[in-house]
Amino acid sequence: MPSALAEKLDEIQHNASISGREIAQLLKTRPETVSRWRGGASEPQPNTRDMLLQLWWLTTQLADLYSPMDAHVWLFAPHKQLNGQRPVDLIQAGDIETVLKIISQLRDGAHV
Repeated sequence: MPSALAEKLDEIQHNASISGREIAQLLKTRPETVSRWRGGASEPQPNTRDMLLQLWWLTTQLADLYSPMDAHVWLFAPHKQLNGQRPVDLIQAGDIETVLKIISQLRDGAHV
């Protein structure tokens, strides 16, 4: 039976068509490390675990709005609301909150 962490990684990948390599880049780690987490061979450090769980939450919110491929494009495209920045760049910089605020506005029906 997969661990809770492995399930979250699977959901991130499914919800936004994000590869293991892209998850590693977003969390500033190596793909091999993500693979070890998935297999239960190691656990992420607390800060990285928290970022991973925030990424999981973010992708579950996107899944309510977009298909997996559309969510992927949304994450990797520049956005006017972010002054041309891409959500993935903010996530990698640790600013998931700003991205979540925009998703919340989308969920609330505001034109963003």
